[in-house]
Amino acid sequence: MDNPKLITVITLTDQPLDIHQITQLAHSPDAGAVNLFVGTVRANTQAKKVVRLEYEAYEPMAVSEIQKIVDAAKLQWSVKKIAVSHRVGILTVGEIAVVVAVSTPHRKESFEACQFIIDSLKQTVPIWKKEIFEGGEEWVSAHP
Repeated sequence: MDNPKLITVITLTDQPLDIHQITQLAHSPDAGAVNLFVGTVRANTQAKKVVRLEYEAYEPMAVSEIQKIVDAAKLQWSVKKIAVSHRVGILTVGEIAVVVAVSTPHRKESFEACQFIIDSLKQTVPIWKKEIFEGGEEWVSAHP
């Protein structure tokens, strides 16, 4: 069932992500919960020291795929608002790469919908990541 009050904001940007602003975009007076996932660049992966990450995306397709994920979440949970933002470009250790915010009437469905969105995003959305390590680099898939 389509909810006309549902607001979805999807952004890809090379600018730093503002967690507070993204959370506010997902806030709804009809929701008792706003769940937030924040993905950051970690310092080490697979026993290698990370220098930076480089994200690339084909924006029209990435936004379209994220919208499909959001539409699927709307069918499964009583979502009020969703905001999804992903960085592209060069990110250093500690920077925020992705934020997903979901509001629902109750906390359990907010957690479930948020996890579904980030897991699905990592599996299907055409956003590519190159990890630059001390002494090398490689393109990596979301689920090796």
